[in-house]
Amino acid sequence: MVDLRRWAEAVLLPGFAGTTAPDWLRRRLSGGLGGVILFGRNVVDDEQVATLTSALRAERDDVVVGIDEEGGDVTRLDVATGSFVPGPLALGAAGDPELTTSVAAALGERLAACGVTVNLAPCADLTLAAEDPIIGVRAFGSDPAVAAPHVAAYVTGLQKYGVAACAKHFPGHGAATEDSHVALPVLPRTPDELRSIELVPFAAAVQAGVRAVMSGHLVVQAWGEQPATLNRTALTDVLRGELGFTGAVITDALEMGAVSGSYGRHDGLGDAAVQALVAGADALCIGGAAFDASALDRITATIVAAVEEGRLAEERLADAAARTASLGTSPAAAPLRPVDRTLGLEAARAALRITGTPRLTGPPLVVDVHTDPTIAAGPMPWGLGPHLTELVPGTRVLTVGPSDADAVLAEARSWRSVVVVTREAHRHPAVRDFLARLSTLDYIRVETGVPGPDSGAQPRIDTFSGSSVSLRAAAEHLA
Repeated sequence: MVDLRRWAEAVLLPGFAGTTAPDWLRRRLSGGLGGVILFGRNVVDDEQVATLTSALRAERDDVVVGIDEEGGDVTRLDVATGSFVPGPLALGAAGDPELTTSVAAALGERLAACGVTVNLAPCADLTLAAEDPIIGVRAFGSDPAVAAPHVAAYVTGLQKYGVAACAKHFPGHGAATEDSHVALPVLPRTPDELRSIELVPFAAAVQAGVRAVMSGHLVVQAWGEQPATLNRTALTDVLRGELGFTGAVITDALEMGAVSGSYGRHDGLGDAAVQALVAGADALCIGGAAFDASALDRITATIVAAVEEGRLAEERLADAAARTASLGTSPAAAPLRPVDRTLGLEAARAALRITGTPRLTGPPLVVDVHTDPTIAAGPMPWGLGPHLTELVPGTRVLTVGPSDADAVLAEARSWRSVVVVTREAHRHPAVRDFLARLSTLDYIRVETGVPGPDSGAQPRIDTFSGSSVSLRAAAEHLA
């Protein structure tokens, strides 16, 4: 007799709170729950993650353990320190796909040692819209012909150690001007435009043997009003039919605002889960920390009812369960090692773009201009100040917001060298105003995000990443 409930649970990948597995989660994994998604809230260090994943796999040896570890600005393993490798845009700027393969392989080896089976990376998106609120440095670039080889290289490197790569966010988020965490973006693209631009890196990922693809909550109006996650044309006709993808389709988190209508609201997620499965999705990411046994019960019951009522084919659910289980294969045996930043620093140095002659004439005043990180990145250490303080004795650091221009100007008068550090200044009107207020000041500009159109006259260093190693590389260049 078919166990519909077990199949329904087998496609679910919830998040959870804490750094140890709660009892309810262990019971559900033992009973057939597909797996979990780990976030920064679940991480202390590599040893703790390895212990956690071992405990999860003790309940069932094919548990899927996913994580959002893109490197650069979106890191989970290094949430407390900043990433040991630069992000995709920096790797694209370095311009060496073989280096990208090496960086991804180092990340894959580390994830394998931690017991992770699937990494929700790389972003196969492109950096296209200046006002894009969520992709930015997470993509390898804006030119599909340039970005595609890096996407393929990343897939190859990451999967070397048995960790499945997951190209995201199909069909490509970069042209969207809204964040799908909180709203439903409509891509200003025809299907033909998508084929010649956004789909090129995804096709490269498929050709490289990527084992998973993540759907984006994005509307392409020619495909209908539903976002790709819930859209059969997107997932079945285009991704599988046109691109020939045969692996597992993972949804972006179903509680995101683009699907749920209100970020973090769990009502109605069962219906979204059913629609995604019907469209061709396999593994359903429900990443909110508040999920527990009762929330899973409601989603599972809705999926089972959809099969019993004929809205979801039994064969489709069974296929989705099998594809999800394929991501639970244990990665290659890799020993836990101290985190080595040597390769990441090499890549970060290669990515630096130098404009003018940014040179210190003495200990500097470093002005780290903080803006809120994206929802995808979340809080983590950022700033050039700590690195230059270590490398150049006498360095003073000001950590400021965009409203603190007067205080910066007053302090800067007594310093021969001033360094102003920003993160995607072009997207923040208040930061642009801040920089305009500093126009009478001679300073060195360090930009850690997408460079944007505002070049200015200052000597400048672009790092293309806010990772720890990227900031270190910029500090080394100045020192």
